[in-house]
Amino acid sequence: MKRLLVALTVLVAILSAPRQATAELRYGPMLGINMSTLKFKQSLFEVNKVCGMSAGVATEVIFPGIGFGISSGIYYEMRGAKLHLGDKEVWREFGTVRSYLHYLEIPIHLRFKWTRMAGLEDYVAPFVFGGPSFSLLFGHSHIKALEYANGEMGLTVGGGLEIKRNWQVSYSFTWGMVYAEQTKLLDHFSAKNRTMDIRVTYLF
Repeated sequence: MKRLLVALTVLVAILSAPRQATAELRYGPMLGINMSTLKFKQSLFEVNKVCGMSAGVATEVIFPGIGFGISSGIYYEMRGAKLHLGDKEVWREFGTVRSYLHYLEIPIHLRFKWTRMAGLEDYVAPFVFGGPSFSLLFGHSHIKALEYANGEMGLTVGGGLEIKRNWQVSYSFTWGMVYAEQTKLLDHFSAKNRTMDIRVTYLF
């Protein structure tokens, strides 16, 4: 929770700061799909990836002369995995379950976009980004064998293309740095999120 409050404070500071003449602040809707899984400390049972989604409002502040800036936003993100708990005798009664985790995510990423390409950037401009992503859990699958963390912090890296200055298509991967859920038995056997996102954003 403390990390999320820090992230919100930084985001508000970015959006409310006076805009310098060369800075470009943009925002717009984002939609995406993802493939996610849960990385447990040990391989006690089979874990499969599941498909999820994300949606929200993205923001971007770029200094065109140098191409560096910050990207952020507020997103809904669904992650999780298919867990074959029944592979282990202690969880035989649960069988195979889908563990879905519903987050409110706030990324705070450094971004570099190629803005000096002899006019080509008006049509297509590549960009890369990376940094922390803070997430607050507000819903899950209520699997009785599991306990859930209130939120998590992940490390994200990615890249993409900006098309005709408004559309952005990006690919990213996020490694969870803290546990997302854990079993109630076997000394709190915990797992971290691993998520691959493909997102489409329209920036005004």
